[in-house]
Amino acid sequence: MADIVLQAEGVTRDFEVSRPLLQRMLSGEARRTLRAVDDVSFSIEKGTTLSLVGESGCGKSTIARLAVGLYRPSSGEIRFEGQPLSAARAQAALRRRMNMIFQDPYASLNPRWRVRDIVAEPIRAFGLLSSAKDIADRVGQLLTQVGLAAADGEKYPHEFSGGQRQRISIARALSSEPDFLVCDEPTSALDVSVQAQILNLMRDLQQQFGLTYLFISHNLAVVRHMSDRLGVMYLGRIVELGAGETLFRAARHPYMRLLLEAIPDLAMVGRTRTPVGGEVPSPIAPPPGCTFHPRCPLANERCRVEKPLHAVVDGVAVACHAVAEGRA
Repeated sequence: MADIVLQAEGVTRDFEVSRPLLQRMLSGEARRTLRAVDDVSFSIEKGTTLSLVGESGCGKSTIARLAVGLYRPSSGEIRFEGQPLSAARAQAALRRRMNMIFQDPYASLNPRWRVRDIVAEPIRAFGLLSSAKDIADRVGQLLTQVGLAAADGEKYPHEFSGGQRQRISIARALSSEPDFLVCDEPTSALDVSVQAQILNLMRDLQQQFGLTYLFISHNLAVVRHMSDRLGVMYLGRIVELGAGETLFRAARHPYMRLLLEAIPDLAMVGRTRTPVGGEVPSPIAPPPGCTFHPRCPLANERCRVEKPLHAVVDGVAVACHAVAEGRA
């Protein structure tokens, strides 16, 4: 069995969204809690990519921050190579071995620093190299690896295009020599042609360095290109989890099927499609039972009152009463 790099077990993350205490006391209002992630479990094997997809607000970015220790779970546990991230000692020791590529390549780069200093900062912070010459050589090597020139280190971020800035972000992420990268929608702010270049670069780097990815996106075409395994999220829960190509070929959960129906396809011109109807419910007051039941065409009374558990069918974990009962 391949080594497990990251494992999440029953992870839940709550955020308090109450009004200030005095206002609550005057109005008699109770505290309000938003459950961004609800009892999520998954594992990522070494050298593979697990992608998470879903509509905006489903908890993907919260899981990304939990995976690198920026947030702590309200309950459950995340382990990196068997060591819990909740332990301060383990988190400090493992910090160099994980990094993150953010969605907006310009907002994640310091506009007052030259590119050479941005890429070199993790090298200095973790004490990987000491001499200025060695650091400069390493920065030039990293910029070359991501398709830029070593001389680009003298420039500022605003002198680059969006795709080039994302390449700088990738070079910075690689500078600490990590084993695990969290990619939080790294191509959503880029043009389609530039997206393909960045994705191919990430695949090449994964093969070259044996990297492990947690890839966050709402673009199913991007996810299909990148994923070994795929998790489908809805309102804080993973409702379907399995091999990426299996889910694209034979998805079982009604939500994933409706998402696939929304992909443009010239071969399906004239065919009647079923769009994803309705709106995502509020995570502050989610529906009882299966949270997808207000929008699901297969929902029955059981779906409205009983939360579905994950059942493994042909290697795919699905949380759906319709699938368990053979109605899907």
